[in-house]
Amino acid sequence: MICLVVIPVTTAMAAAPEEYEPLAARQVIQKAFPSVDDISPREDNRAIQELRSGEKLLGYAYQTLDFVQTPAYSGKPVNAIVVLDTKGTIKATRVIAHDEPILLVGIPESKLDGFTDQYTGLAADQRVTVGGQSSDTRVSVDGLSGATVTVMVINEVIMKTAHRVGAELGLVEGGSGSRPPIAEIRTGEFTEKSWEELTGDGSIRRLLLTRGQVDDAFEGTEAEGIDEAEADERDEALIDLYTGYLNVPAIGKNLLGESQFEWLMSELEAGEHAIAVMANGDYSFKGSGYVRGGIFDRIQVRQFGDTFNFRDMDYHRLSDVYAEGMPDFSEMAIFIIRQQYNFDPGTPWSLELSVKRQTGPLDSEFAVFPLEYQLPENYYTRPETELTEEEWLETQPLWVQVWYQRQFQVAILGVGIVALLLILFFQDWLASRPRLIRYIRHAFLTYTLFFTGWYALGQLSIVNVLTFVHSLISGFSWDTFLIDPIMFVLWAAVAGIVLLWGRAVYCGWLCPFGALQELINEIARKLKVPQYDLPFAVHERLWAIKYLILLGLFGVSLDSLSTAEQLAEVEPFKTAITLRFDRSWPFVTYAVLLLVVNLFTRKVFCRYMCPLGAALALPTKLRVFDWLKRRKECGNPCRLCEHECEVQAIHPDGRINYMECHYCLDCQVTYFNDNKCPPLIVKRRGKRRGHNAPGHPEQIPVTQVT
Repeated sequence: MICLVVIPVTTAMAAAPEEYEPLAARQVIQKAFPSVDDISPREDNRAIQELRSGEKLLGYAYQTLDFVQTPAYSGKPVNAIVVLDTKGTIKATRVIAHDEPILLVGIPESKLDGFTDQYTGLAADQRVTVGGQSSDTRVSVDGLSGATVTVMVINEVIMKTAHRVGAELGLVEGGSGSRPPIAEIRTGEFTEKSWEELTGDGSIRRLLLTRGQVDDAFEGTEAEGIDEAEADERDEALIDLYTGYLNVPAIGKNLLGESQFEWLMSELEAGEHAIAVMANGDYSFKGSGYVRGGIFDRIQVRQFGDTFNFRDMDYHRLSDVYAEGMPDFSEMAIFIIRQQYNFDPGTPWSLELSVKRQTGPLDSEFAVFPLEYQLPENYYTRPETELTEEEWLETQPLWVQVWYQRQFQVAILGVGIVALLLILFFQDWLASRPRLIRYIRHAFLTYTLFFTGWYALGQLSIVNVLTFVHSLISGFSWDTFLIDPIMFVLWAAVAGIVLLWGRAVYCGWLCPFGALQELINEIARKLKVPQYDLPFAVHERLWAIKYLILLGLFGVSLDSLSTAEQLAEVEPFKTAITLRFDRSWPFVTYAVLLLVVNLFTRKVFCRYMCPLGAALALPTKLRVFDWLKRRKECGNPCRLCEHECEVQAIHPDGRINYMECHYCLDCQVTYFNDNKCPPLIVKRRGKRRGHNAPGHPEQIPVTQVT
């Protein structure tokens, strides 16, 4: 399923159930109310559908994407249909669109449906948590193994929108009585900022709406095909829309200039707020039909479920702008949000842009596209109120709630990373004690597999890399990456480790699937399972496979990220680690086959097929440290380490290929062992025998290890 980034179209007239789209939403409505024969949008909020049987009002239905666009693990929002009865009880809910990789290929839809079925019968104002224990004030629902973050987002969008819609309809308590105290703007602070800085810190937000997105929004309605763009015009911008909150000096004064800002503030009464709206493109946010004394019918502000429209008295021309680097705009305006709306500048709000298509002399279809805005928190304060810890947490962004709930896992992961750094910094001391470092390495690999992998689900994937690259292209948001604390901490650690030591440390110490392979191979060696290595010439050429896989996935992702995510199943990580082999047999068979091959040749997948390893290897040449010690005799004549390296990362000439090394430190154990390293043996015997000792290490026979 593909999740649209625009709000779905709602028809302006009543529709029979068999005509209501999308089909998945229609099926949920009919399951909740089999007798429904009329579905029509409310006049005051077309995103809410009234469900009737004859003249009797049965309940309401809406799609969560109309109200919140909380990014999930994929970085894109999920969309669910929620059905409420007239008492504010959830009758049914179902996720109807998402882009979550773990759900697209991994966890079957039936399990996701089972998760959402738990919300049936809950009140719209019920406090719900995923996992944990139920209490007098909170209901707990069971999570979904392998999709912890995703189901927490689904819980957030279902319950937040249910309460918001229920309060707007008067079914549950809400509205102004349940709102936090109105934020107070910090008016005394001013810092000069350029346009780039204002857009970069979220002071000014943007909505880029293409012709193709608008056409997609009208698909399946009576307006489909009307005024559609040509195929080569779909990516053209219909409107490039910006908005910013002007009462804050650091935004308003930078954008308007000091004199214009002072004039504007003098015009505002207590409790009034000003926003700037600027745009380029063929579509006017003012509207060509606007007349003096009328309403601007193409834009409105929505907050707490309420909508605020603008009249001519709320409008001022914005002609002069002063922000350095600001682009030229074809349309600019200042709009005033009046006192009666009780607007809270510290609470998220959206500027909604309506696009209308005429389907008949009197009939039309509307699509609404929201431009979400959140004032940076350093620009406002709130009066202190006595909140319980639970109430405080509910006021925080979802990523803060997730970090709070997983703080134990984050702490243990942090301890593990610190321990690994100590191992790396004291590697010479440890390498001179073979037995100790072997115990430490096996213990750490066990920790990586069982805690980081199977318990905390901290398995990095090439999908994370592709998502990150696409976010840089389409618009970076920290919320997308902060939503999963374990993955965020791991990636932060890996970013530092790759720059300091290269790819080797992650692949050899922190990758759960790599740890699984190595531990299995160690057991195989204990059981005397024969080991095989390819000739170095063949082995060296097979390195290229993982880079070709990486290139292929990246190329596919440029056209379709969701397709690339499905092709990324070349990684067995989701099967073996995230889902713990609880999956359909083709995926399990593939993962098990790789592990069986690993019994005879260590880490075959890592060496030749892993696209994540290839991606991490690319910046390895930029590493700061080069702590794996070598001697001039390495490779000529001594080749002991080359034959002992279990991933064949040492060239015949003695060079270590850091792009293929897994930093197991076996070569360093040999380096410091004067009973094993031929140059050290020569040196030690020379001290014993004086001049009778052989003068060159090549005179000492070297055992060829296979």
